[in-house]
Amino acid sequence: MTYQGSHQQYDVVRQTDAMVQMRDGVQLATDLYLPAAGGEAAAGEFPTVLVRTPYNKVAETAVRDAKFLARRGYVCALQDVRGRFASEGEWYAFAKEAPDGYDTVEWLGTQPWSDGKVGTMGDSYAGSDQAALATMDPPHLSTMIVAVGASNYYHSSMRQNGAVEQRFLIYAFRMATTSKEAEADPGLKAALLEAFEQRMGEYIEHYPLREGTTVLSRIPSYEKWAIDIQTHGEYDDYWKQRGYAISKYYEEHADVPTLYLGGWYDSYARNTCESYISLSKTKKSPQHLLMGPWTHGKYEVPFAGELFFGTQSPINYLDLKLAWFDQHLKGLNTKVAEWSPVRIFTMGTDDGKPGIPGSPKVGGDYLGHLNHGGYWRNEPDWPLSETDLTPYYLHGDGSLSALSPGSGDDETTEFTYDPSDPVPTIGGGISAADDFLPAGGFDQRGRPDLFGAQDTLPLNVRGDVLTFQTAPLDGDLEVTGHVTMRLWASSSAVDTDFTAKLIDVYPAGEDHPEGLAMNITDSIIRARYRNGWDSPEMMMPGEAYELVFQLYPTSNVFRKGHRVRLDISSSNWPRFDVNPNTGGPLGRDRTYKKAHQTIHHGQVRASHIVLPLQGTGAGR
Repeated sequence: MTYQGSHQQYDVVRQTDAMVQMRDGVQLATDLYLPAAGGEAAAGEFPTVLVRTPYNKVAETAVRDAKFLARRGYVCALQDVRGRFASEGEWYAFAKEAPDGYDTVEWLGTQPWSDGKVGTMGDSYAGSDQAALATMDPPHLSTMIVAVGASNYYHSSMRQNGAVEQRFLIYAFRMATTSKEAEADPGLKAALLEAFEQRMGEYIEHYPLREGTTVLSRIPSYEKWAIDIQTHGEYDDYWKQRGYAISKYYEEHADVPTLYLGGWYDSYARNTCESYISLSKTKKSPQHLLMGPWTHGKYEVPFAGELFFGTQSPINYLDLKLAWFDQHLKGLNTKVAEWSPVRIFTMGTDDGKPGIPGSPKVGGDYLGHLNHGGYWRNEPDWPLSETDLTPYYLHGDGSLSALSPGSGDDETTEFTYDPSDPVPTIGGGISAADDFLPAGGFDQRGRPDLFGAQDTLPLNVRGDVLTFQTAPLDGDLEVTGHVTMRLWASSSAVDTDFTAKLIDVYPAGEDHPEGLAMNITDSIIRARYRNGWDSPEMMMPGEAYELVFQLYPTSNVFRKGHRVRLDISSSNWPRFDVNPNTGGPLGRDRTYKKAHQTIHHGQVRASHIVLPLQGTGAGR
């Protein structure tokens, strides 16, 4: 059968600010973009595509996409979520997105111009609110494109293994600058903009946020949200509400064709993969996973941080949306039905030389883009069925290898973690904080324009960063899948953090005389949650514990001559809040203590990272 995708055949008319009533009486402003002919809405019934956004329904890109779809025979609905821009109510992130989304889908599905089929799309917040509404299984919901959306905000977004992702403090201030309250009060808006644009770094340095101490207190719901996520340390009822814990409601989740779209350097990488894994196994409708080498929402650029992945790495996002909706809302043949369930980009197949001559640099003193390369591949499932979960052990001489420690006493390596001097964040899966936390892959050394960096030296020169690395590989080594850290550690503190970062080490050469150390994936764990997120338990100082935690999934080839490196520390700031080491109340305690950390890597307590290896190459 030949390709049958929709072609442009309509004009567009817009109906502004249709006020859609929610079950509690609050009305949400919704703009409708309808297929038109002769300046009037076209006769007939059409499928509908819904975007629910906190970023303004009249934003340029949202309107562009809506018009694109309307010209091809869709009604596109753009809605301001509760409490934002033209919609009524109070904004508190994700609290009402499930019922509000349900009510909106059902309203759209019963309008005179509707054929009863409603699809949803959107990225980030607009991806997560799709996932939330799907847990209530609205009858008219027919398909979704969930781009970089959440499966569980506690486990892998606002908090990660117990630690707070501080980007959400930045996000709270950013959102406040465009709040309804700020738009109604020029003086408040000016104060918020000054705080966000000029003093955000100071707020980060003086985290945690204290109630009533900043201009954010003039918008109580925004301040409350920022403080709530920093103080609710346990996986309690707060985190189990439908808008945050989508994964808790998977049994109730709508069974509709869904595309999960994400990036290896995106803050929602784990969420995206987890949603696919769970729902592909429990639902009958087609579930698809698409993972590229991207940072947050950057699907149409070939760069992530300092890394260049080749001209084939971007996608045409609009064309992708049209093909998906044509297949699942109109029943047209767009070859979507022939897609592999999983399509991933495997990074790391190029030489690391400086990229395209004249290519833009990432920032003032950054090295510029490096040819890291990679390729697309189709797979039947995720994780890959032939994955060999291989432990790589930490050794006392700083080596990392598949050889387990030999006989003898427990070997240890020690360092001191000072929460007043944390290890600065250099790249990773980050979003919504570009000025302070650039996302992507970066050489792991300081630079003058990097927030928190005090010098230009490699991170592992620091005394509080332990490095374990393989010998130069004698062949390519592919790591594709979910990475698990099993770390045996003890501390002088009753509570502390441990971090793990997987790094691709390029050998020294003419272009890079000191080599390169490019971050691939990482994570953190707060020790009090080692036995469960809802059952904190302090450590006994000096007693060794096994800490098991997941790094973000990835797909990267460590090339022949490269090294696989693992950096262990106790901070990655300001990506994650610093642990004060006191065991005090989370999000409240500002008293810092140094912690003397011990990593165990002997035969009995064999710390190791479990790498999902593919193939049988010489690199193994």
